[in-house]
Amino acid sequence: MLDLATLHEAIAAAIPDRECLVWRDRRMTWREVADRTRRLANVLHAHGLGLHAEDGGPASEPWESPHDHLALYLHNGPEYLEGLVGAHKARIAPFNVNYRYVDEELAQLFTDARPAAVLYHARFADVIGRVVERLGTRPLLLQVADDSGAALLPGALDYEEALAKASCEPLPVRPSPDDLHILYTGGTTGMPKGVLWRIGDLMIGPLGMRRRDGAPLTDLGEAVERAVRSDVRVLVGPPLMHGGGTWSALGGWCGGGAVVFPDRVDGLDAADLMATAERERVTRMPLVGDAFARPIVAALEARPHDLGSLRTLINSAAAVSPGVKARLLELLPHTRLVDVLGSSESGFQVTRHGPAARSFRPAAGTAVLSADRSRRLAPGEDELGWLAKGGDAIPFGYLGDPAKTASTFLTVDGERLVVAGDRARLLDDGTVEVHGREATTINTGGEKVFAEEVETVLRGLPGVADALVVGRPSERWGTEIVAVLGPSGAPSDDELRAGCAAQLARYKIPKAFVRTDRSLRLPNGKADYAAARALVD
Repeated sequence: MLDLATLHEAIAAAIPDRECLVWRDRRMTWREVADRTRRLANVLHAHGLGLHAEDGGPASEPWESPHDHLALYLHNGPEYLEGLVGAHKARIAPFNVNYRYVDEELAQLFTDARPAAVLYHARFADVIGRVVERLGTRPLLLQVADDSGAALLPGALDYEEALAKASCEPLPVRPSPDDLHILYTGGTTGMPKGVLWRIGDLMIGPLGMRRRDGAPLTDLGEAVERAVRSDVRVLVGPPLMHGGGTWSALGGWCGGGAVVFPDRVDGLDAADLMATAERERVTRMPLVGDAFARPIVAALEARPHDLGSLRTLINSAAAVSPGVKARLLELLPHTRLVDVLGSSESGFQVTRHGPAARSFRPAAGTAVLSADRSRRLAPGEDELGWLAKGGDAIPFGYLGDPAKTASTFLTVDGERLVVAGDRARLLDDGTVEVHGREATTINTGGEKVFAEEVETVLRGLPGVADALVVGRPSERWGTEIVAVLGPSGAPSDDELRAGCAAQLARYKIPKAFVRTDRSLRLPNGKADYAAARALVD
């Protein structure tokens, strides 16, 4: 089985002068990126960080980590990817940090994750300084200069200076497919949890290291040969602090491709994103629902773009409304749009193609479990069950949380499965009808309503740019459905109810509508249900 650090070094040796990373005026070759990630690994190793298991193998319990941990508290950019790969070259487990967190949230995360080192942009120095003072131990601080002008924290190392002084020779430690990679969930439906992925499983799962027949690609020589033939150029707009962004970038590198960032990385600028796609001749680009697709459509309508190289759009984490999808494909007729659905705990589980597709095709290892989670459902069983994932590429569990690990990672008929919380039906033809997250289900008057179903209908109505659906207490219904819509000039309540009535049962139609010009999305494009609830409470 492969590991990220070894594969990256092998690809760099095979194509040293090919572009590996592009951002603004920085064009870095595979040789240069390999050099910098080795230097970072040496910096971390010199401070005593690495793997501390006695036998050099995995932890004894699925919620334990034998590694030191590196926190990545950064906007997108070269340093984020260098941090991911450099950590693995030092046998350190990297983990993502949401850069929107305030002090209390960050302190909770660091208490849970126990970082031995933090790699952060200078603009976040103040909050890092305050939170580190609250920790029982002081991690190694590596500060990346940016345009904020923030001074170096006391005791911190300047990132570029530290790399310049470090050796570029490979470390004597030997990375392993058993080394851990930690992905913290977004926390949109609860406190963030650190999902413990074995890097070997992550590579044959979300990072796409599989042959055309679906078999895992585990031979180093074969993987390098595939990389040498690659012409992939991945434009990564979603933040790397969430799984979709990281998986898109690392998946591109594992296939020998170049990773490209738009000029602006602290938020979405669709005009900049599409100008970068045109200039850099990118071949693949991830999206995150309407939050990305609508502005991209507007940018493409504003002026013609030469995007003949763009072969694939991969949408995940949020839905693209049917009308928006259709218009996007009209503007990019040579481009294929693939919807993928999954989670931090499962990787990609189901996919669908084209603007008209309603159900999803299951990926290898995907199952739908019965409502009581005791058995696999057969195609056509009329039971609303749980979307699950098994097979050869699922995580171990949640860092430091045996109870949550036991409730999410199950054994059914002798097979280990992960059930992240999506409700689904297995249709007669073997495709999957996904209803949405149980955590966003609203029980109103004794009926269950999936928020995502109502949101999809609302976003398809004229004059509605975005919509989230939440529940609030009601004397009559117990909980009533409320829709939060943007923009503030959205259609009237009667028009919205009429539009919903054509597609939804009466009990699913919102009882009230709240309009706002505020964004209803997190930086990665996912729904910000906390913001929506604050507007209706």
